[in-house]
Amino acid sequence: MAKTEFDEFVAKDVNAQKGVSIPVKAGFLERAFVKKMACSKLHPNAEDEFTFDTVGPSYKIIGEYEQQFRRAISTGQEVFDEPLIVEKLQPDGYLILNGHHRWAAAMRVGIKKVPVKIVNQASESDIQKILENSKHDKRVALDLDEVIFRPDDYPHLEKALGFPRNLKYKQRIRLGTPALFYYLAKNGYDIWVYAHEYYSIDDIRGFFKGYSVYVDGIITGIGKKQKAEMESAKRMEKMISSKYAETVHIDNNMIIVTRGRAGDFEEYELTGPEEEWAKNVITVLGEIDQNGKEK
Repeated sequence: MAKTEFDEFVAKDVNAQKGVSIPVKAGFLERAFVKKMACSKLHPNAEDEFTFDTVGPSYKIIGEYEQQFRRAISTGQEVFDEPLIVEKLQPDGYLILNGHHRWAAAMRVGIKKVPVKIVNQASESDIQKILENSKHDKRVALDLDEVIFRPDDYPHLEKALGFPRNLKYKQRIRLGTPALFYYLAKNGYDIWVYAHEYYSIDDIRGFFKGYSVYVDGIITGIGKKQKAEMESAKRMEKMISSKYAETVHIDNNMIIVTRGRAGDFEEYELTGPEEEWAKNVITVLGEIDQNGKEK
């Protein structure tokens, strides 16, 4: 397709999905593996700048991918380094969350199928249900990618999940994370985890279930959302923050506690050896709770 033809194709596809398609949850087997999907089954995201009239696709990026794909095809190499991230739609097809330009390049090169990873994302209605069912007025917020998930060569890792969970869940977590989550739940905190990458919320919940702990809220892909999607993310975060009188942000070296709508906050430094991170967090939170009771 030429540039103008592809622009028209994208606009027509977005318009065809409007008022017809809605995101739905994909089953376990659908999410379990990367699979090849026909490009015609994938739909551009109306909330992504790729589809905006004022922004649109970057044909420079698409062109670079086209050259990369043609080289890979001519040398017999794997065309895609990583799958596109998509969300299942009803009545048919999948919404592209990440990988629009690779999808466009594949279409222009003539590649019929591309690898995709299907994920389930939290919607505003999902968040609302979690908040309505919660009996707590305080929460903890943790970053999965920056704080909880650790590389395989990190020296202080929790024991890996056993078979068969280890076949699906490859992530490793910081030593003491399950004990920390257990403490938080026992002491009246809702646990909210955030991730820059796209993970399926069901997979994250299943992963932590393998460690016998529960996560209340899961929001992923925050580092990859486009402008329109960020507006939805802001609305969700506003719903969450207005529910709780106290929010505790736990980082690698710091705990920040915010209280009330005024946003008053207190900072607490985490000291001590890396392997005792979870223990240090529990100690500081215990002191914070005790100080709150004495006031």
